[in-house]
Parts: sequence; structure tokens; C-alpha cells
Amino acid sequence: MDSTSAVFTPDDLAMRCARLVRRTQQLPPIGARPVTVAGRVAGWIGATALAAIADRPGVHIEAEAAHLTAAPAARLSLDGVLRDLALALRDAGCIRSWRDELLDVVAEGRLLGRIERGAVRPLGLLTQAVHLNGWAPDGRLWVARRALGKSTDPGLWDTLSGGLVAAGEDPESALLRESHEEAGLAPVALAAHGPLRTVLRMHRRLPDGYQVETVCLSDCVLDAAAAPANLDGEVMEFRCVDMADLWDMIEHGAFTLEAELCILDSLRRRLGAPPSP
Repeated sequence: MDSTSAVFTPDDLAMRCARLVRRTQQLPPIGARPVTVAGRVAGWIGATALAAIADRPGVHIEAEAAHLTAAPAARLSLDGVLRDLALALRDAGCIRSWRDELLDVVAEGRLLGRIERGAVRPLGLLTQAVHLNGWAPDGRLWVARRALGKSTDPGLWDTLSGGLVAAGEDPESALLRESHEEAGLAPVALAAHGPLRTVLRMHRRLPDGYQVETVCLSDCVLDAAAAPANLDGEVMEFRCVDMADLWDMIEHGAFTLEAELCILDSLRRRLGAPPSP
């Protein structure tokens, strides 16, 4: 795209990506211990969260790790134990926002159970996020500003839509659901969207724990008459920006970390540059 290359170069994008990627690859918090679920290494837990669950059924703490298993003596399946632990974490103030949404617990490539979304970061469990970059036919990009009531990154700009894959949901279904809830886009509007690809796996220390998240992205060229409209209250406005405005927003840190990485990934591909390592 000539209009793209006139604003920034592949080297500009590569340097920006390199700086951001360093922020996504952090070691677990100091003093955190590995967490195993049903005998498989699944996450990391800090001291405050560990104290909150230490005496709960199905929890066995050793010097090097915290082990979570089903608790037959307490008549709790593994899912029952995970729900009990989420409630204990909430009562101890370790959960930033209780969502009443379940996410899959996956470890070593195996699906082990389900847990309340708000508990995944205190336990450092793996999550999967899907994002959509929605392009206009003239090469502009649709972006969405997060509502001020969001518990994370309120008011920052984001990809057109994005969110976590729910329990029992496949990434493609999650992409279609999030695009409808956040941008009002029907599946037919995304019929020609590109396949989901992995941008990177994030490892970040956050106030509520440790984020371990696989970030996936799809690109789609929307109809020229498309007019995104939020349905779930999580977006306060949309803009369709040209490359000059987009680059200005990037340079001024207007986007969430995940959104900027997804946008840079798409821009590098549109310039024919290799994706981020």
C-alpha cells in the first residue's frame, strides 16, 4: 500500500514491535510458585492468592509448588474445587472483577476443567484471546475505544473487536460472538475474514496476578457502508482512521498493548514485511 509506506516503513514497525514485545515477556512475580492442576503444570500463584486458598479442599502446598486436584473427601470434583477456589480468591480481594463467565483450564495441551474468568490471573492460568482488525475498502482501519467502566485499560483504543475464548468455545466462534457484541457485526459481514493466526503469547505481571495469554488475530475488509455499533456497553466510540492518524495514535500510546501488537502485525503484513518473531 503506497499510502501506508508513505507514513511509516517496515523498519519503523519492526522497532516499535521489538519494544512492545519486551513488555510482553516478563517472568512470574517474585515469590510466585508454579501451580499444577490434576498433576499438570498450569500456572503461577503469588503469596497473597496462595494464602487465600491454602486451607481449601483439593489444595496441597509444597515448597516448590501448589497442587490443585479433585477432593473426593469433600465431595468436590475438580470443577467444584476450582469454583471453591475462585470464591475464596474473591472473598480475599484477589479477584479484580467477578464476571460470572467460565474459561477453560488448559495445561500441557490438555483441557482439565473450567473456572471463573476473574480467577485466571491470580492463578496465572493460560487464556486465549481473539482480535479482529476491520479494514475499510480504502485502506483505513476501524478502531474502538474501550468504555471508561472497563476494569482493564479503560478509555484506551482497541482493535475493532476482541475478547477471551469462553469455556467450551472454539476461537472462530469467539471471534464471531465478540464481533457481534462489541461492533454489531453479523457473521455475514465477516464471511471473508482471514484465518485466525497467533500473534504471540503474552507473559505479564499485572496487579491482579500473572497474565499468560495466547493472542490470536484475524483481518477483514468490511463493506464500505459498514457502521459498527456497540451492543454490550464495552465500547464508547468507533473511528475509521487513515494511516497518518493511526500512526499518530500509536506513537502517543493510545492503544492497549495487545491491540497495538495486533495492529502492527497487520501493518507489517500489508507492507510485505515478515511478522513479529
